[in-house]
Amino acid sequence: MSDWTSFGRVDADGTVYVKTADGERAIGSWQAGAPEEGLAHFARRFADLVTEVDLAEARLQSGAADATHSLATIRRLRASLADAHVVGDLDSLAARLDKLAGVAEQKATEAKAARETARAEALARKTALVEEAEKLAAESTGWKTAGDRLKEILDEWKAIRGVDKKTDGELWKRFAAARDGFTRRRGAHFATLDAQRKQAQAAKNDLVAEAETLAESTDWAATAARLKDLMNDWKAAPRASKEAEQKLWERFRAAQDRFFTRRSEVFSARDAEQRDNLERKQALLTELETTDVDTNPRQAQAKLREVQGQWHDIGRVPRDAAAGLDRRLRAVEDRVREAMDSAWRRTEPSANPLLTQMRDQVAEAEQRLARAQAAGDTKRIREAEKALATKRQFLELAEKAG
Repeated sequence: MSDWTSFGRVDADGTVYVKTADGERAIGSWQAGAPEEGLAHFARRFADLVTEVDLAEARLQSGAADATHSLATIRRLRASLADAHVVGDLDSLAARLDKLAGVAEQKATEAKAARETARAEALARKTALVEEAEKLAAESTGWKTAGDRLKEILDEWKAIRGVDKKTDGELWKRFAAARDGFTRRRGAHFATLDAQRKQAQAAKNDLVAEAETLAESTDWAATAARLKDLMNDWKAAPRASKEAEQKLWERFRAAQDRFFTRRSEVFSARDAEQRDNLERKQALLTELETTDVDTNPRQAQAKLREVQGQWHDIGRVPRDAAAGLDRRLRAVEDRVREAMDSAWRRTEPSANPLLTQMRDQVAEAEQRLARAQAAGDTKRIREAEKALATKRQFLELAEKAG
């Protein structure tokens, strides 16, 4: 080093001294060569000490070392200056170390505060996670969502550092208890749900069995009403398991479709038949209505009886057309009766009142027969036909006798 005499000297007996503001201090002995070489030797030791201080400062400023650890190193170096066997500007180095110690103390305080803040934040985060887990365990019924969230909470928990071991252990016990509670509650829920689904499956099996029995019924109105009731029962019943529910529903719908398809086919055929019957009855009525009743009442009466005989055999017509046909038929009957009465009055001015009464009874019997045929009442038709035949027979005998 240059100007070594400013910081040290070697006396005649080889003792080496370092100079400080407090005076000289013996630091060793040099007997191996010239005094300048001795000072240079101890100056290199000082340079090594300075290098160590430089390194401690650099690590402190860069943040590569913990501030508390750096402070301990700086204090150790500062204390070692009192008896360091070196030659150099110890006063300047001491002042530098004192300044570094102040910086290190500040950084250590800041680091401690940061650690406390981080610990508080970590504690708050873990506490919040525990409270969320406890809330999910106690209240949630979104089983999949809640289960997934508990897994996420566990992952978040593992990533949080800085909570002291005791507190962390207590929080973990709460989290584990919440997770176990949720698992038990979820298990109980699905066990109950499974039992309910089995009951629902049994109930719907019964509904399907009845629907399949009804699928071949020909009691159209009663069966349609019952199938509607079965559908309402199906909707009111709880759901079975997804797979069982789908299979049962397919069978239930198939049975319904089978019945209603058959009913539709029958109704379509019946409607076609009734439309054909309507056309035939309309043709008969048209023929009757165009008959000249006044010119030949007996011929018109015979034609009317012929039509009345065919009327029932033709069969039913659409309901909305039946009343109109009946009115037209009654109108023709009235015309024929009036024409016959008029003819009898012209040809038999002193006609027997009994014959007139018997003719009225025949006309009334004909009307009863027509009404029974229009109603499609088999029993009434048979009774009306029998009564009409009897009255006609008596009338013919009376007319021949007169």
